[in-house]
Amino acid sequence: MSKTKVLIITQNFHPEIGSHANRMNNIFQLLQIEGYEVSVLTTEPSYPNKSLYEDRQFWNNKSLNDHQNIHRVHVKNRKYAFSMLNRLIHYLEISLKMLFYVLFDKQKYDAVFVTSPAIFMAFVGVIAKIKYKSKFILDIRDLWPESLKGVGVFNNKFIIKFFSILEIYLYRKANYIVINSIAFMDYIVKKAKVDNNKIIFIPNAAREYEVNPVDKEDEHFKVIYTGNIGLAQDVDFLKELVHNLAENNIMITIVGYGQKKNELFNFIKENKLHNVTIENPTTRNECLKLNANHDVGVLALNNKEVFDTVLPGKLIDYMSSGLPVVAAVSGYSKELIEKNQTGFVSENRDAAEIVEYILMLKNKPEVREEIANNSIKLIKNHFLWEKNIQKLTCLFESDYKFSGAGPLNSKIDRDLTL
Repeated sequence: MSKTKVLIITQNFHPEIGSHANRMNNIFQLLQIEGYEVSVLTTEPSYPNKSLYEDRQFWNNKSLNDHQNIHRVHVKNRKYAFSMLNRLIHYLEISLKMLFYVLFDKQKYDAVFVTSPAIFMAFVGVIAKIKYKSKFILDIRDLWPESLKGVGVFNNKFIIKFFSILEIYLYRKANYIVINSIAFMDYIVKKAKVDNNKIIFIPNAAREYEVNPVDKEDEHFKVIYTGNIGLAQDVDFLKELVHNLAENNIMITIVGYGQKKNELFNFIKENKLHNVTIENPTTRNECLKLNANHDVGVLALNNKEVFDTVLPGKLIDYMSSGLPVVAAVSGYSKELIEKNQTGFVSENRDAAEIVEYILMLKNKPEVREEIANNSIKLIKNHFLWEKNIQKLTCLFESDYKFSGAGPLNSKIDRDLTL
């Protein structure tokens, strides 16, 4: 019996950093373990900047470096942070080159798995569905174009309206829709009027081998922030936080990149905040080791409504490392943290309140230990790729039909529906 052939279309892939690439890497690897023949159509690595990948440490996975089924399109080196218009042009260029690849490709696939953003990439998936006569599975990592409005730098009502119409079209053309936050479901069902049982919740997750925190080597109490410092993050909150931590002699490590990175780093330099250690972006393995050598993880999102639906990848990473999370968030992330007692939240983004939580955690190691146990339990029960990949493989089977007993109605998802 021939293997089921799957094509993954994604902008972000190994060796890029960030939760987007990590999600696709795991799906690619685990589908192969499950017996599928998997190909990837992606770009040359460029997020957050192309020069980062001149460092060979990022090419640390031999099984992904030279895999014959990974096809990369070349795009011009446009910086992500230049402007939102430039980013849209960047997305369009990638999508057009991927579209030409699909049109002239001689292969056949049983399923095409396309991940957003951007919305143009999903349109390539529609064409691929027709070309290959395959299933089209649309992976939604962010609500787009809602997130454009959320970051507040691109709000042309005519273009947003066009994108919204295209968004509805894509939801309806997809055979199945995969979401990485359960909070996306109501939005998609309401907007596109699709059957909610065609939507499958597969969150960002950890691999089993990643849920074994390294023993902390440093006796000093330390806080860590990792990941993007961009338009979706609350940089003003982060500036106030590092300043308040300095006043309380609390050390913080920042492993950051993104559009607002320099604004935060300049603030630290101008205010001579010697409690801050800045680390360059590094591989996922090294970042998890850094997490495990700290005591608390910081999470911050701005207060736009669209971000109430988000489940950030760094939240999963912190919990996988057994770190209590102190978070300036609201919505789904807040409820997940509080319901499972994996940290503390300031919904109104009050840095002073967050510092109070951090000081309490510093003085009560038994609370840190209890939260660490809660976090590891939550990850093992709900956020392991080795378990959740089964929800994706069922979509590739020719006899799979979504119904009221489908993936979203399993006990694991009921537990995470808040």
